[in-house]
Amino acid sequence: MKHLFTLIVFVIYSTFSVAQNSVEVKQNYKSTNLNERPKLVVGIVVDQMRYDYLTRFYNKYGDGGFKRMMNEGFNCKNNHFNYIPTYTGPGHTSIYTGTTPKYHGIIANDWYDKELKKSVYCTEDDSVQSVGTSSSAGQMSPQRMKTTTFGDENRLFTQMRGKTIGVSIKDRASILPAGHTANAAYWFQGKNEGNWISSTFYIKELPKWVTNFNKKHSVDSYLKEWNTLYNITTYTESGSDLNNFEGGFKGKETATFPYDLATLKNENSGYDILKSTPYGNSLTTDFAIAAIKGEQLGSDDITDVLTVSFSCTDYVGHNFGVNSKEIEDTYLRLDLDLERLFKSLDDQVGKGNYTVFLTADHAAVNVPAYLQSVKIPAGYFDSRDFSKKINNFMETTFGASDLIESIMNNQIFLNRKKIQELDLDLDDVQEAIVNEIIGYQYIDKAYTATAMSNTSFSTGIERLIQNGFSQKRSGDVIYVLDPAVISYSKTGSTHGSAFEYDTHVPLLFFGKGIKHGQTLQKTEITDIAPTMSALLNISYPSGNIGKPLEFVFN
Repeated sequence: MKHLFTLIVFVIYSTFSVAQNSVEVKQNYKSTNLNERPKLVVGIVVDQMRYDYLTRFYNKYGDGGFKRMMNEGFNCKNNHFNYIPTYTGPGHTSIYTGTTPKYHGIIANDWYDKELKKSVYCTEDDSVQSVGTSSSAGQMSPQRMKTTTFGDENRLFTQMRGKTIGVSIKDRASILPAGHTANAAYWFQGKNEGNWISSTFYIKELPKWVTNFNKKHSVDSYLKEWNTLYNITTYTESGSDLNNFEGGFKGKETATFPYDLATLKNENSGYDILKSTPYGNSLTTDFAIAAIKGEQLGSDDITDVLTVSFSCTDYVGHNFGVNSKEIEDTYLRLDLDLERLFKSLDDQVGKGNYTVFLTADHAAVNVPAYLQSVKIPAGYFDSRDFSKKINNFMETTFGASDLIESIMNNQIFLNRKKIQELDLDLDDVQEAIVNEIIGYQYIDKAYTATAMSNTSFSTGIERLIQNGFSQKRSGDVIYVLDPAVISYSKTGSTHGSAFEYDTHVPLLFFGKGIKHGQTLQKTEITDIAPTMSALLNISYPSGNIGKPLEFVFN
């Protein structure tokens, strides 16, 4: 009996200990997976932001925007894109998927579809309908993106309880970051409407908070004079206001301050004029703040994700160039909008409860005409002349005038069916084109699709080309232009290359889980998604090739 009593006591004690340990494990699990996770992750992409905008305008920024991120968070100073082309669609996709066009499939904003035999837009989707507009502007979805985003993975991890909302003036800059499982993505329909819209891919009708935002039509308050925030004589970090390198607006003779937007509206596509001013960024901030409140983002312990892209910096850069007074003013005003957004996060979510990262989808080159004026090699590539020359070459060499189906994004797409009918060898045709165009002015490098598929490049521009090359979607020949040579107008600027001026962009982290510091260690745009995934203790996106930047964590 004594042994039986001892055994019973032992069993009861063991059972109690196991139960107690189980409670402790559950408590620890809750602590690890809930309390240590931020309530809200905010991803900010500033369209066409060069890294040097952080340093060039630093002394004129306030303490609550860019400087707050740098002073409280972590600054990766040597952050680069690791593929080309450096465009908006691929850029936003790569940031949130942790991979490159080679895997996620968004090889450009538009590209030639080899099966459909026509150009397609990265987010167009005729199978869905517009929400919030009677136009086709809402027929968009992420259907062409092949991989998941870290927001998708967070939705899966939380059994769809964690929300994801995308916000941007541009449709592709809202849709692609938000991912496949987003609760909603919203973008701006300008022209004669001036409303925020969406797609039936996400929702059947606009939620009440969006409807109320649109009804207020606060967009009208931004149709005002755009003058410099501070005295223009203090804008010493940019070139002269009157020069030959800027586009400007229809209806105004010179691209100089001030701009009366209400007067210029009708000649510049109505409300779309705001896209090329800093006020479009302010409108985006207004809507993002409304989204935080309307969707109750960060209101519980289940992590939500908000993606915000400031697109107007890109429109201003394309119109006026990276050295313009307009660009400087746009960034000084964006700094104030960031401060406003961060204050709203402090109030609605709480300091220490959210995590933010800020980066760019690409940078930009100085206006080549300006570079030429200061004796730096630059130029303009005539794409029409190139198309004419290469088609003449094909007819002379192979006896056919229809061997090229399309030339887009510095890629040549061949008519493979015709090549087969003529009993030509595809590799030979590709190689012949490479040998021909490498002699053309402004073409620095050229490669065949065969080379991209069969050779592994680990360094240089060749690596970036390969990271952007999709066997199913990319062309038969890829060519690279000389540095600072673009196919664009003589005013304003653009992007897309593998050169430092297009690849070097900011990467700032701050908020919950992020320590204060900085590094010159090279980081890549594909490192952001796994870093956020690691912070959240969730699976990495399905196509991820990046590495988590553990040195940014507390």
